Amino acid sequence: GQKGILPGDAICTLNTLQTNASALEQVRRERGNPQLQLQAMKGFLERAGLTVEELDHLNIIHVTGTKGKGSTCAFTEHILRSYGFRTGFYRERIRINGQPIRKELFTKYFWQVYGRLDETKEAHGGTMPAYFRFLTILAFHVFLQEKVDLAVIEVGIGGAYDCTNIIRRPWVCGISSLGIDHTQILGDTIEKIAWQKGGIFKTGVPAFTVKQPTSPMAVLEERAKDIRCPLWVCPELEEYQVGCGPLHLGLAGQHQRSNASLALQLSHAWLQRRCLPGVPPAACFKPSPIMIKGLADTEWPGRTQMLRHGTVTYFLDGAHTTRSMQACIQWFKDTAAQHERNAAGPVARVLLFNATGERDSAAMLKLLVVSIITAFSNKCEV
Repeated sequence: GQKGILPGDAICTLNTLQTNASALEQVRRERGNPQLQLQAMKGFLERAGLTVEELDHLNIIHVTGTKGKGSTCAFTEHILRSYGFRTGFYRERIRINGQPIRKELFTKYFWQVYGRLDETKEAHGGTMPAYFRFLTILAFHVFLQEKVDLAVIEVGIGGAYDCTNIIRRPWVCGISSLGIDHTQILGDTIEKIAWQKGGIFKTGVPAFTVKQPTSPMAVLEERAKDIRCPLWVCPELEEYQVGCGPLHLGLAGQHQRSNASLALQLSHAWLQRRCLPGVPPAACFKPSPIMIKGLADTEWPGRTQMLRHGTVTYFLDGAHTTRSMQACIQWFKDTAAQHERNAAGPVARVLLFNATGERDSAAMLKLLVVSIITAFSNKCEV
Protein backbone atom coordinates (compact mmCIF):
# COMPACT_ATOMS: atom_id res chain seq x y z
CA GLY A 1 0.00 0.00 0.00
CA GLN A 2 0.93 3.64 -0.26
CA LYS A 3 3.29 4.80 2.50
CA GLY A 4 1.38 6.07 5.49
CA ILE A 5 -1.94 4.48 4.60
CA LEU A 6 -1.56 1.19 6.45
CA PRO A 7 -1.02 0.97 10.22
CA GLY A 8 1.61 -1.70 9.58
CA ASP A 9 3.75 0.81 7.68
CA ALA A 10 3.78 3.10 10.70
CA ILE A 11 4.66 0.25 13.07
CA CYS A 12 7.50 -0.97 10.84
CA THR A 13 8.91 2.55 10.64
CA LEU A 14 8.52 3.04 14.39
CA ASN A 15 10.52 -0.13 15.00
CA THR A 16 13.45 1.30 13.08
CA LEU A 17 13.90 3.86 15.87
CA GLN A 18 15.83 1.28 17.94
CA THR A 19 14.87 -1.49 20.27
CA ASN A 20 14.35 -0.85 23.94
CA ALA A 21 17.72 -2.43 24.74
CA SER A 22 19.61 -0.13 22.39
CA ALA A 23 17.67 2.86 23.69
CA LEU A 24 18.83 1.95 27.20
CA GLU A 25 22.39 1.73 25.91
CA GLN A 26 22.03 5.23 24.46
CA VAL A 27 20.87 6.50 27.85
CA ARG A 28 23.91 4.87 29.49
CA ARG A 29 26.23 6.61 27.04
CA GLU A 30 24.63 9.96 27.83
CA ARG A 31 24.56 9.52 31.59
CA GLY A 32 27.91 11.29 31.97
CA ASN A 33 25.95 14.44 31.15
CA PRO A 34 22.31 13.45 31.63
CA GLN A 35 21.08 17.01 31.14
CA LEU A 36 21.86 16.38 27.47
CA GLN A 37 18.91 14.00 27.37
CA LEU A 38 16.39 16.71 28.21
CA GLN A 39 18.06 19.18 25.85
CA ALA A 40 17.88 16.62 23.06
CA MET A 41 14.25 15.89 23.89
CA LYS A 42 13.37 19.58 23.70
CA GLY A 43 15.05 19.77 20.30
CA PHE A 44 13.12 16.77 18.99
CA LEU A 45 9.87 18.18 20.39
CA GLU A 46 10.40 21.48 18.57
CA ARG A 47 11.37 19.73 15.34
CA ALA A 48 8.05 17.86 15.60
CA GLY A 49 6.24 21.20 15.71
CA LEU A 50 5.50 21.25 19.44
CA THR A 51 6.69 23.46 22.29
CA VAL A 52 7.12 22.80 26.00
CA GLU A 53 4.67 25.65 26.61
CA GLU A 54 1.94 23.74 24.78
CA LEU A 55 2.39 20.81 27.15
CA ASP A 56 1.27 23.07 30.01
CA HIS A 57 -2.26 22.88 28.57
CA LEU A 58 -2.50 19.11 29.01
CA ASN A 59 -3.20 19.39 32.78
CA ILE A 60 -0.76 16.56 33.41
CA ILE A 61 -0.55 14.06 36.25
CA HIS A 62 3.08 12.87 36.25
CA VAL A 63 3.87 9.57 38.00
CA THR A 64 7.11 7.73 38.73
CA GLY A 65 8.27 4.97 41.07
CA THR A 66 9.89 1.55 40.87
CA LYS A 67 6.84 -0.61 41.46
CA GLY A 68 3.18 0.19 41.09
CA LYS A 69 3.39 3.30 38.96
CA GLY A 70 1.47 1.70 36.09
CA SER A 71 -1.29 0.50 38.41
CA THR A 72 -1.40 3.91 40.10
CA CYS A 73 -1.82 5.56 36.70
CA ALA A 74 -4.55 3.09 35.75
CA PHE A 75 -6.50 3.77 38.98
CA THR A 76 -6.07 7.54 38.58
CA GLU A 77 -7.12 7.60 34.94
CA HIS A 78 -10.18 5.46 35.61
CA ILE A 79 -11.31 7.62 38.53
CA LEU A 80 -11.08 10.85 36.53
CA ARG A 81 -12.66 9.29 33.45
CA SER A 82 -15.52 8.20 35.70
CA TYR A 83 -16.13 11.90 36.42
CA GLY A 84 -16.72 12.43 32.70
CA PHE A 85 -13.36 13.95 31.80
CA ARG A 86 -11.71 13.08 28.50
CA THR A 87 -8.48 11.37 29.49
CA GLY A 88 -5.16 10.70 27.86
CA PHE A 89 -2.95 7.97 29.31
CA TYR A 90 0.63 7.33 28.24
CA ARG A 91 2.60 4.33 29.41
CA GLU A 92 4.67 3.37 26.37
CA ARG A 93 1.28 3.03 24.67
CA ILE A 94 -1.20 5.80 23.97
CA ARG A 95 -4.76 5.60 25.28
CA ILE A 96 -7.71 7.96 24.94
CA ASN A 97 -10.56 7.49 27.41
CA GLY A 98 -9.08 4.21 28.58
CA GLN A 99 -8.86 2.65 25.11
CA PRO A 100 -5.78 2.19 22.91
CA ILE A 101 -5.75 4.83 20.20
CA ARG A 102 -7.50 3.60 17.05
CA LYS A 103 -5.26 2.33 14.26
CA GLU A 104 -6.30 4.99 11.78
CA LEU A 105 -5.67 7.78 14.31
CA PHE A 106 -2.32 6.29 15.28
CA THR A 107 -1.34 6.12 11.61
CA LYS A 108 -2.40 9.71 10.92
CA TYR A 109 -0.63 11.20 13.91
CA PHE A 110 2.42 8.96 13.52
CA TRP A 111 3.17 10.24 10.03
CA GLN A 112 2.53 13.84 11.04
CA VAL A 113 5.21 13.61 13.75
CA TYR A 114 7.59 11.29 11.91
CA GLY A 115 7.36 13.38 8.75
CA ARG A 116 8.35 16.59 10.53
CA LEU A 117 11.28 14.89 12.25
CA ASP A 118 12.41 13.19 9.05
CA GLU A 119 12.26 16.45 7.07
CA THR A 120 14.49 18.21 9.59
CA LYS A 121 17.01 15.47 10.33
CA GLU A 122 19.60 16.51 7.73
CA ALA A 123 19.86 19.91 9.37
CA HIS A 124 20.46 18.16 12.70
CA GLY A 125 23.18 15.69 11.84
CA GLY A 126 20.77 12.99 10.68
CA THR A 127 19.48 12.41 14.21
CA MET A 128 16.09 10.91 14.98
CA PRO A 129 14.65 10.30 18.46
CA ALA A 130 14.95 6.81 19.88
CA TYR A 131 11.83 4.66 20.20
CA PHE A 132 10.61 5.80 23.64
CA ARG A 133 11.41 9.46 22.99
CA PHE A 134 9.49 9.32 19.74
CA LEU A 135 6.46 7.67 21.36
CA THR A 136 6.50 10.30 24.11
CA ILE A 137 6.46 13.11 21.54
CA LEU A 138 3.73 11.30 19.63
CA ALA A 139 1.66 10.94 22.82
CA PHE A 140 1.90 14.68 23.52
CA HIS A 141 0.89 15.43 19.93
CA VAL A 142 -2.07 13.03 20.08
CA PHE A 143 -3.32 14.42 23.39
CA LEU A 144 -3.12 18.01 22.14
CA GLN A 145 -4.87 17.17 18.88
CA GLU A 146 -7.55 15.11 20.61
CA LYS A 147 -8.13 17.89 23.16
CA VAL A 148 -8.04 15.74 26.29
CA ASP A 149 -9.05 17.30 29.60
CA LEU A 150 -6.03 15.74 31.28
CA ALA A 151 -3.11 13.45 30.55
CA VAL A 152 -1.76 10.81 32.93
CA ILE A 153 1.92 10.43 32.04
CA GLU A 154 4.05 7.61 33.42
CA VAL A 155 7.80 8.09 33.59
CA GLY A 156 9.84 5.66 31.50
CA ILE A 157 12.98 5.23 33.63
CA GLY A 158 13.92 7.25 36.70
CA GLY A 159 12.52 10.75 36.63
CA ALA A 160 15.03 13.60 36.65
CA TYR A 161 16.43 12.90 33.19
CA ASP A 162 13.60 10.84 31.73
CA CYS A 163 12.28 12.25 28.48
CA THR A 164 8.80 12.71 29.99
CA ASN A 165 10.35 15.21 32.43
CA ILE A 166 10.34 17.84 29.72
CA ILE A 167 6.95 18.63 31.28
CA ARG A 168 7.31 21.99 33.05
CA ARG A 169 4.01 22.46 34.84
CA PRO A 170 2.15 19.29 35.73
CA TRP A 171 -0.91 19.72 37.92
CA VAL A 172 0.23 17.07 40.40
CA CYS A 173 3.05 14.50 40.73
CA GLY A 174 3.14 11.07 42.34
CA ILE A 175 5.78 8.57 43.44
CA SER A 176 4.87 4.93 43.98
CA SER A 177 6.92 2.39 45.91
CA LEU A 178 10.70 2.66 45.46
CA GLY A 179 13.11 -0.24 45.01
CA ILE A 180 16.23 -1.30 43.15
CA ASP A 181 15.91 -1.42 39.36
CA HIS A 182 17.75 -0.03 36.30
CA THR A 183 20.86 0.36 38.46
CA GLN A 184 23.18 0.99 35.50
CA ILE A 185 21.22 4.15 34.72
CA LEU A 186 19.78 5.30 38.04
CA GLY A 187 22.48 4.23 40.49
CA ASP A 188 23.10 1.21 42.67
CA THR A 189 21.51 2.36 45.93
CA ILE A 190 17.93 3.14 46.81
CA GLU A 191 19.02 6.65 47.85
CA LYS A 192 20.44 7.38 44.39
CA ILE A 193 17.27 6.00 42.83
CA ALA A 194 15.11 8.16 45.12
CA TRP A 195 17.10 11.23 44.02
CA GLN A 196 16.33 10.42 40.39
CA LYS A 197 12.64 9.79 41.07
CA GLY A 198 12.32 13.06 42.99
CA GLY A 199 13.50 14.84 39.87
CA ILE A 200 9.91 15.07 38.63
CA PHE A 201 9.04 17.47 41.49
CA LYS A 202 8.27 21.00 40.31
CA THR A 203 8.21 24.26 42.25
CA GLY A 204 4.79 24.86 43.76
CA VAL A 205 3.27 21.69 42.26
CA PRO A 206 1.74 19.33 44.86
CA ALA A 207 3.38 15.91 45.03
CA PHE A 208 2.40 12.72 46.82
CA THR A 209 4.33 9.61 47.70
CA VAL A 210 3.37 6.30 49.23
CA LYS A 211 5.17 5.50 52.48
CA GLN A 212 8.81 4.75 51.75
CA PRO A 213 11.66 3.32 53.84
CA THR A 214 13.34 5.95 56.03
CA SER A 215 16.43 6.53 53.90
CA PRO A 216 14.80 7.09 50.47
CA MET A 217 12.01 9.07 52.16
CA ALA A 218 14.62 11.46 53.53
CA VAL A 219 16.04 11.90 50.02
CA LEU A 220 12.58 12.67 48.60
CA GLU A 221 11.93 15.19 51.37
CA GLU A 222 15.26 16.90 50.69
CA ARG A 223 14.54 17.01 46.96
CA ALA A 224 11.11 18.50 47.61
CA LYS A 225 12.63 21.12 49.91
CA ASP A 226 15.32 22.07 47.38
CA ILE A 227 12.79 22.35 44.55
CA ARG A 228 10.20 24.04 46.83
CA CYS A 229 7.63 21.40 46.06
CA PRO A 230 4.94 20.62 48.66
CA LEU A 231 5.16 16.88 49.38
CA TRP A 232 2.60 14.73 51.20
CA VAL A 233 2.76 11.09 52.26
CA CYS A 234 -0.36 9.10 51.39
CA PRO A 235 -2.34 7.58 54.25
CA GLU A 236 -3.05 3.86 54.42
CA LEU A 237 -6.08 2.83 52.39
CA GLU A 238 -7.86 1.78 55.59
CA GLU A 239 -7.92 5.40 56.75
CA TYR A 240 -10.25 6.38 53.90
CA GLN A 241 -12.63 3.57 54.79
CA VAL A 242 -13.70 5.13 58.08
CA GLY A 243 -16.30 7.23 56.32
CA CYS A 244 -17.30 4.95 53.45
CA GLY A 245 -16.73 1.31 54.39
CA PRO A 246 -14.35 -1.18 52.72
CA LEU A 247 -12.89 -0.10 49.39
CA HIS A 248 -12.86 -2.74 46.67
CA LEU A 249 -10.11 -2.61 44.07
CA GLY A 250 -10.36 -3.76 40.47
CA LEU A 251 -6.69 -4.80 40.58
CA ALA A 252 -5.98 -7.80 42.80
CA GLY A 253 -3.25 -8.10 45.39
CA GLN A 254 -2.42 -6.56 48.75
CA HIS A 255 0.32 -4.48 47.12
CA GLN A 256 -2.31 -2.55 45.15
CA ARG A 257 -3.62 -0.85 48.28
CA SER A 258 -0.83 1.73 48.45
CA ASN A 259 -1.21 2.35 44.70
CA ALA A 260 -4.93 2.96 45.21
CA SER A 261 -4.25 5.43 48.03
CA LEU A 262 -1.79 7.32 45.83
CA ALA A 263 -4.35 7.36 43.00
CA LEU A 264 -7.00 8.77 45.33
CA GLN A 265 -4.65 11.59 46.34
CA LEU A 266 -3.62 12.36 42.76
CA SER A 267 -7.18 12.42 41.42
CA HIS A 268 -8.41 14.41 44.44
CA ALA A 269 -5.65 17.01 44.01
CA TRP A 270 -6.39 17.26 40.28
CA LEU A 271 -10.11 17.71 40.93
CA GLN A 272 -9.41 20.37 43.54
CA ARG A 273 -7.35 22.39 41.09
CA ARG A 274 -9.97 21.94 38.38
CA CYS A 275 -12.99 22.72 40.54
CA LEU A 276 -11.70 24.37 43.73
CA PRO A 277 -8.46 26.21 42.93
CA GLY A 278 -6.62 27.46 45.98
CA VAL A 279 -7.94 24.78 48.34
CA PRO A 280 -5.03 22.87 49.94
CA PRO A 281 -4.96 19.05 49.65
CA ALA A 282 -6.38 17.07 52.55
CA ALA A 283 -4.24 14.33 54.08
CA CYS A 284 -7.24 12.06 54.22
CA PHE A 285 -10.73 12.59 52.87
CA LYS A 286 -13.91 10.66 52.28
CA PRO A 287 -13.78 9.26 48.73
CA SER A 288 -16.77 10.18 46.60
CA PRO A 289 -19.03 7.44 45.19
CA ILE A 290 -17.43 8.07 41.78
CA MET A 291 -13.95 7.51 43.24
CA ILE A 292 -15.09 4.33 44.98
CA LYS A 293 -16.58 2.98 41.75
CA GLY A 294 -13.50 4.06 39.78
CA LEU A 295 -11.20 2.04 42.04
CA ALA A 296 -13.46 -1.01 41.82
CA ASP A 297 -13.82 -0.88 38.03
CA THR A 298 -10.15 -0.34 37.17
CA GLU A 299 -8.62 -2.87 34.81
CA TRP A 300 -4.97 -3.06 33.82
CA PRO A 301 -4.04 -5.74 31.27
CA GLY A 302 -0.99 -7.76 32.26
CA ARG A 303 -1.20 -6.90 35.96
CA THR A 304 -2.65 -9.62 38.20
CA GLN A 305 -4.87 -10.55 35.28
CA MET A 306 -6.80 -13.78 34.74
CA LEU A 307 -7.67 -14.80 31.19
CA ARG A 308 -9.80 -17.83 30.42
CA HIS A 309 -9.48 -19.63 27.09
CA GLY A 310 -11.52 -22.81 26.92
CA THR A 311 -10.39 -25.06 29.76
CA VAL A 312 -7.15 -23.11 30.24
CA THR A 313 -6.82 -20.21 32.66
CA TYR A 314 -3.86 -17.87 32.25
CA PHE A 315 -2.54 -15.93 35.24
CA LEU A 316 -0.62 -12.94 33.90
CA ASP A 317 1.61 -10.46 35.68
CA GLY A 318 4.44 -8.18 34.63
CA ALA A 319 6.50 -8.37 37.84
CA HIS A 320 10.16 -7.67 37.08
CA THR A 321 11.89 -7.06 40.40
CA THR A 322 12.36 -9.41 43.35
CA ARG A 323 9.89 -7.50 45.51
CA SER A 324 7.24 -7.25 42.83
CA MET A 325 7.73 -10.95 42.11
CA GLN A 326 6.98 -11.71 45.78
CA ALA A 327 3.75 -9.72 45.49
CA CYS A 328 2.91 -11.56 42.27
CA ILE A 329 3.50 -14.93 43.95
CA GLN A 330 1.20 -14.05 46.83
CA TRP A 331 -1.52 -12.98 44.39
CA PHE A 332 -1.10 -16.20 42.41
CA LYS A 333 -1.22 -18.41 45.50
CA ASP A 334 -4.43 -16.79 46.73
CA THR A 335 -6.12 -16.70 43.33
CA ALA A 336 -5.00 -20.14 42.15
CA ALA A 337 -6.10 -21.78 45.40
CA GLN A 338 -9.58 -20.33 44.92
CA HIS A 339 -9.49 -21.38 41.27
CA GLU A 340 -8.56 -24.95 42.21
CA ARG A 341 -11.39 -25.20 44.75
CA ASN A 342 -13.81 -24.31 41.97
CA ALA A 343 -12.27 -26.68 39.40
CA ALA A 344 -14.24 -29.73 38.30
CA GLY A 345 -11.23 -32.03 37.96
CA PRO A 346 -7.48 -32.25 38.53
CA VAL A 347 -5.43 -29.14 37.85
CA ALA A 348 -2.01 -29.05 36.16
CA ARG A 349 0.09 -25.89 36.27
CA VAL A 350 2.57 -24.76 33.65
CA LEU A 351 4.84 -21.82 34.42
CA LEU A 352 5.89 -19.59 31.52
CA PHE A 353 8.60 -17.11 32.49
CA ASN A 354 10.48 -14.49 30.50
CA ALA A 355 12.94 -11.79 31.53
CA THR A 356 15.14 -9.42 29.55
CA GLY A 357 18.03 -7.05 30.09
CA GLU A 358 20.06 -6.69 33.27
CA ARG A 359 17.50 -8.22 35.63
CA ASP A 360 18.46 -11.20 37.81
CA SER A 361 16.18 -13.68 36.09
CA ALA A 362 17.64 -16.66 37.98
CA ALA A 363 16.75 -15.14 41.36
CA MET A 364 13.21 -14.29 40.25
CA LEU A 365 12.66 -17.71 38.68
CA LYS A 366 13.93 -19.44 41.82
CA LEU A 367 11.45 -17.44 43.91
CA LEU A 368 8.64 -18.50 41.62
CA VAL A 369 9.51 -22.18 41.44
CA VAL A 370 10.18 -22.66 45.16
CA SER A 371 7.05 -20.79 46.20
CA ILE A 372 4.76 -22.56 43.77
CA ILE A 373 6.08 -26.05 44.51
CA THR A 374 5.86 -25.36 48.25
CA ALA A 375 2.33 -24.02 47.99
CA PHE A 376 0.85 -26.70 45.77
CA SER A 377 1.40 -30.36 46.44
CA ASN A 378 -0.13 -31.49 43.15
CA LYS A 379 1.81 -31.70 39.91
CA CYS A 380 3.60 -28.57 38.72
CA GLU A 381 5.22 -28.54 35.30
CA VAL A 382 7.97 -25.96 34.89
